[in-house]
Amino acid sequence: MARNQSLLVNWSQYLALRTVATAMQCFGVQENLRTAGGVGALFHRFNHKRRQRAETNIARSFPHWSSRQVRDVARRSMEHMFQLFMVDSLVTPRLISPASWNRYVRLGSLEGVLERLIRRQPTIFITGHCGNWELLGFTLAALGYPISALARPLDNPLIDRWLLGIRQARGLRVITKWGATPILQESLLSGGQLGFIADQNAGDGGLFVPFFGRLASSYKSIGLLAMRYNVPIIAGHARRLDSSFRYELSAIDCITPEDWADQPDPLFYITARYNRAIEQMIRLAPEQYLWLHRRWKSRPRHEREGRPVPNRLIARLESLPWMTQEELDRIIHHSEESARCDSGARH
Repeated sequence: MARNQSLLVNWSQYLALRTVATAMQCFGVQENLRTAGGVGALFHRFNHKRRQRAETNIARSFPHWSSRQVRDVARRSMEHMFQLFMVDSLVTPRLISPASWNRYVRLGSLEGVLERLIRRQPTIFITGHCGNWELLGFTLAALGYPISALARPLDNPLIDRWLLGIRQARGLRVITKWGATPILQESLLSGGQLGFIADQNAGDGGLFVPFFGRLASSYKSIGLLAMRYNVPIIAGHARRLDSSFRYELSAIDCITPEDWADQPDPLFYITARYNRAIEQMIRLAPEQYLWLHRRWKSRPRHEREGRPVPNRLIARLESLPWMTQEELDRIIHHSEESARCDSGARH
């Protein structure tokens, strides 16, 4: 949505969305999921620009896949996206309650999660735009373990207030990004849990770490908060199990202060490791990732200036315990290719 929209535009969008939401209440969840999936398939077919972006991101992330696999995952990803926005986001408050959550949500591996929640120990939870990224915090809040989640307010204030009410229906606390730092700090000091969608592009000034074999700009704030307040980061996701409203909650990784204590560059290590965890989530269900997302939009300074990968960055990458020579070569290749493209564009 465009910023600074007129009151008329805001109201027309809001009323149209509420009308569609009301009409969908006349049908069952499964019927609505099929309808939303059909809308997503049409979007994939006729929106060439976004289809091309999704397929390009998928092909670069899975270079050994055939063109048919790439197209199939791109289509299914858009079907899933519309199912999330048109159905899941609206029925979640009605279906997920302290008495009914286990009909729709299965608890997978949650190592390190439940104990910290029960003991009310401060924790940072992160996930990505994969599966149902809001269901994780919503379910935990419904079980009596409220999480404070950081989110950017929508440009349409009417829709923003309506969806905010839906998000907070079971106790999930949503914090807007503007002026959020003091609230986040207070929450951790008081033993609270914070939630972040951590795969957003952080701009040219972000910290560039590996993500599917390419350098991706990531926010430094998550790692800095963890280091300052000595709290672990737990990476988890809610993965759709079939074509219905059924999910499994799982923890993919738990990054503790002991893990980064002896690292030569703790902030780089933390940021790279939680991006690796998000990559692992996506590999479990690539058709449930938001491939339209412009994750690699920003490029590191050396690429923008058409220079080789700095030795300092190579040393940082080599210091990561899980880094292999094959993966390092792939990252360097992509970075140098991007640098040549940027250099050619300037000339």
